[in-house]
Amino acid sequence: MTKTQLLVGTKKGAFILESDGARRDWSVRGPLCEGWPIHDLIVEPGSGAILAAGGSPWFGPAVWRSEDLGKTWTHSSAGLTYGDDGPAIKTVWSLAATPDGALLAGVEPAGLFRSTDRGATWTHVEGLTNHPTRPTWQPGAGGLILHTIIPHPTDSARTWIGISAVGVFETRDGGVSWEPRNVGVRADFMPDPHPITGQCVHKFVMAAGEPETLYQQNHCGVYRSDDGGVAWTELTDNGLPSEFAFPMVAHPRDPNTVWVIPLNGADKGRFVPDGKPAVWRTHDRGASWIRADEGLPPQDAFLTVLREAMARDTLDPVGITFGTETGQLWQSADGGESWRQITDSLPEIWAVEAVVLGD
Repeated sequence: MTKTQLLVGTKKGAFILESDGARRDWSVRGPLCEGWPIHDLIVEPGSGAILAAGGSPWFGPAVWRSEDLGKTWTHSSAGLTYGDDGPAIKTVWSLAATPDGALLAGVEPAGLFRSTDRGATWTHVEGLTNHPTRPTWQPGAGGLILHTIIPHPTDSARTWIGISAVGVFETRDGGVSWEPRNVGVRADFMPDPHPITGQCVHKFVMAAGEPETLYQQNHCGVYRSDDGGVAWTELTDNGLPSEFAFPMVAHPRDPNTVWVIPLNGADKGRFVPDGKPAVWRTHDRGASWIRADEGLPPQDAFLTVLREAMARDTLDPVGITFGTETGQLWQSADGGESWRQITDSLPEIWAVEAVVLGD
């Protein structure tokens, strides 16, 4: 029997929602992780353990781990430090697993850490922090955060990361050195709108089966790269109502399909345009976009969806779920064509991850 889980990170802990393959009726467990603010959740390949990235204003950063589908948890902050002379790390923002079995964690203030013992201890990836552009890095509205990590699916030496408001970087030597990957991406708030770094990347994703194809939602538009981020082509004017948004997810099998949720702008409230929620998708690599709002509120719903708060599962048809700052979860079981609300009672939602389990 197929089961589906939604791993939800909120301002007041993690929650787990469970359903069957039909994705109609959901149970809710939580708050978990002792109510710590949780920014990201992933499932570790192989072990199936759930990992949660968080930080407490009293206890600092930590990565939580559950090996029994969220029933019990442990957590560790060992090694999550810049040393006695460095800035204090506030929280862990992002997690990813590499093809060689390591774990990566992105933190605030922006930096990258690596674990080779399933998250028990962490080592600073100093090559990124020591990048020559580091003195020029400036925070976005949410802070100076490393929020996106995309390891290459087969080459452990290659990883892409995203930092607000700095941009995309790639390493091809396991983190020893890093190259900015921002050519073609606008930074309209800068004196030079096309700097080497200084772009406010909000989220980027890898196309299914095409490691060199990346899609990006930026503060200043939506983009695609066909060469691993070396150069980007803007897709915003191909039908999207706004250049500004946070979340983006890619189809698990179709490299041509991506979903986004446009907001009305950086300085206009950061909610869905005209208070009419919709999820937009492309089936042609961003050449055109389709608006879908069936089942969503038709008006007067000034919702905001944050960076990690949208996810897709791997079923057929694909399920898409997004969460809002006001604690609602909306789910589509038909690839984003229609929507239904599955809860409206959670704390402010920061992250959603979808998992498919089989007996």
